[in-house]
Amino acid sequence: CLTFQLACCCGTAACSLCCKCCPKIKQSTSTRFMYALYFILVTIICCVMMSTTVANKMKMHIPFYKQMCKGIQAGEMCEKLVGYSAVYKVCFGMACFFFLFFLFTIKINSSKSCRAYVHNGFWLIKLIVLAAMCSGAFFIPDQDTFLNAWRYVGATGGCLFIVIQLILLVEFAHKWNKNWTAGANHKQMWNGLLALVTLTLYSIAVAALVLMALFYTRSEGCMYNKVLIGVNGGLCLFVSLVAISPCVQNRQPHSGLLQSGVISCYVMYLTFSALSSKPPETILDENNQNITICVPEFSQGLHRDENLVTGLGTTILFGCILYSCLTSTTRSSSEALRGIYATAETEVARCCFCCVPDGDADAEEHIEKRGGQTVVYDEKKGTVYSYAYFHFVFFLASLYVMMTVTHWFHYESAQIEKFFTGTWSIFWIKMVSCWVCVCLYLWTLIAPLCCPTREFSV
Repeated sequence: CLTFQLACCCGTAACSLCCKCCPKIKQSTSTRFMYALYFILVTIICCVMMSTTVANKMKMHIPFYKQMCKGIQAGEMCEKLVGYSAVYKVCFGMACFFFLFFLFTIKINSSKSCRAYVHNGFWLIKLIVLAAMCSGAFFIPDQDTFLNAWRYVGATGGCLFIVIQLILLVEFAHKWNKNWTAGANHKQMWNGLLALVTLTLYSIAVAALVLMALFYTRSEGCMYNKVLIGVNGGLCLFVSLVAISPCVQNRQPHSGLLQSGVISCYVMYLTFSALSSKPPETILDENNQNITICVPEFSQGLHRDENLVTGLGTTILFGCILYSCLTSTTRSSSEALRGIYATAETEVARCCFCCVPDGDADAEEHIEKRGGQTVVYDEKKGTVYSYAYFHFVFFLASLYVMMTVTHWFHYESAQIEKFFTGTWSIFWIKMVSCWVCVCLYLWTLIAPLCCPTREFSV
């Protein structure tokens, strides 16, 4: 039985897991799940490396801790295995792992090729390779030069990951409006849904703007917050007016307030997140004591249990990163980044339009049982997602995780316990992301006007 299980892990039956209780699973889904599992594993290790609490617990409860650290040449207190430099090295190994697979899987169109078999299987071997690459980074010579150079590579890749997610958000907004508008041509129900969702989105955006003005500003001071809230609110109003202007409507009949409502809500979310990530402002009160201003009073009580807040917040954050990776690696998303969109004639209106399965829904599915689990080979007639693009997104996500865990450019004082205390680098990255999102959406509206001879389709 043990031999069979090892063969199962190293074979091509992706994620069959040798268990009869596992539900039926598609090969394409199971493969992405396994790579995501590797990503989660390394991410958890990075969080542990940045935790001073875990390091202190290990010193207290592990016998012969000093001797073990000296034996592996990690320093007297294993200082080489903790902190931002250790996270840089581990993420370097993970990024190299996904980048090599990106190069290895370029132009794979058939799941029956040898390279596709490697991509969809041999999980135990790939886990060993990933561990070896993460460990080998600790033996790179001239560590100072490596860390300085790798920091800029990480910042570039992390920013590119953010831009890709913003592009796909804009594409999602356009696709949503186009899909429901196509349904409105046949049933008036879709017009009612469009109006209801648009009204809801703008209500949320306006409510968020009002609440931020109430809780993050005061009559004296808080100039940063006042300016940024006003600017971002004005940008939302501006893009909404541009979306329904006659000149844009003539060139893009599918442009409307639904897209700008989605963008406005996301801009308000990023504004709130940025204001929450800003270092607190303090002033002296009448008793010459420092008091924190420009933040909600109730939020100060929420941060008393730092371990709970950090654990919950970190889980939610990296859950969102993982969700972004998996949803942005479908074939439709990769085509959207290249400017390839479905035409209005081929759209079929549905409430869950974004959950349309990849590939041909009527294609014949080959079903086999491996290790007791039913595996549906949904890639019999071709790949249902781009293997190379999938690995490239995870490569960028590895760099984004590295920079996020180490507080971007405030790496020397970074600790996972202080993940949500706020730094200026995180604040400005979120705020710039907000403006880039608005510019990307605005460009999709005015591009047909600026280049009338070119064909644009969103």
